[in-house]
Amino acid sequence: MPSLDHWQRVEAALNGTAVDHPPIALWRHFPEDDQHVDSLVRHTLAWQERWQFDLVKFMPSGTYGIEDWGAVTQFTGQANGARAVVKPAVLRTDDWSAVGDLDARSGVYGMQNQALRATAAALKGKVPLLQTVFSPLTTARKLSTDRLYADLRRTPDVVEQALRRITDVTIRFALDAIDAGAHGLFFATQQASYRLLSAAEFERFGRAYDLEVFAAIAGKAKFNMLHAHGDDIMFDLLASYPVEMLNWHDRLTEPDLRQGTKKFPGLPVGGVDEYGALLRGDTTAIAGEVRDAIAQTGGRLMIGPGCVVPIAVTDPSIDAAVRAARTTR
Repeated sequence: MPSLDHWQRVEAALNGTAVDHPPIALWRHFPEDDQHVDSLVRHTLAWQERWQFDLVKFMPSGTYGIEDWGAVTQFTGQANGARAVVKPAVLRTDDWSAVGDLDARSGVYGMQNQALRATAAALKGKVPLLQTVFSPLTTARKLSTDRLYADLRRTPDVVEQALRRITDVTIRFALDAIDAGAHGLFFATQQASYRLLSAAEFERFGRAYDLEVFAAIAGKAKFNMLHAHGDDIMFDLLASYPVEMLNWHDRLTEPDLRQGTKKFPGLPVGGVDEYGALLRGDTTAIAGEVRDAIAQTGGRLMIGPGCVVPIAVTDPSIDAAVRAARTTR
């Protein structure tokens, strides 16, 4: 069949119709440079120009959503390029009351959509662009680290008051992202894991607020991707979210892609173990993972990592994944 452009390829994959090859997108952090609008835009555009991925996941710092509330973060050499929380904003239960309303158009929050707007203008709509948005409960976890789990069980009303304010800011940020040129959200939840919460706890403190965000952007986004971070994820619960794409660590935790496609009606995104062959530089094994992912899904997927690609991954590794995706029918 004739070659498709990025939009045609992604839309065909979403609709379950024929593609010339499965779409592929890989994403990584740009540590320190992600603290400045101009350098984040420059790196994002260079990454896309180099690899011509079928989707651009915008890559702000993973801690942008907590710094305006007073959390202190720092890049300390993490392999994935993420910043560490060196001083949480919530150190004691009483600190939740200080999580007040914010202007999502100013401060660190505002910087992210300023950078996204410039990126969208440069890309000129030629490729789908998603803004990274963290679930309200994920933001609460980053604000408080592990104290969240004790507080939501001992003083749930206090935590829910903070989640209400976090959700309102998240909704405004998401709407501004779409206005700035995002075609949808890459919505990341890091708490939908049985290792962290019970299903009932996640329903109350996670899913309820997540669905508010999706309801607010309904009819405004072209499509959204849900990222389920971690092990032992609540896949059955997440598969019912109103999203078109679902990304998880399919090489590391259940379900695998074959099982996941039976439970999620949309487009799975994955197949590449970002800390496996990709990081080792084993190009034969990388290509094998891509071909296996295509076989597991019958070719209806977007090739992607389970999570952010480590910053040490080399160009030959990326090239091996791209070539395998684009030559496997």
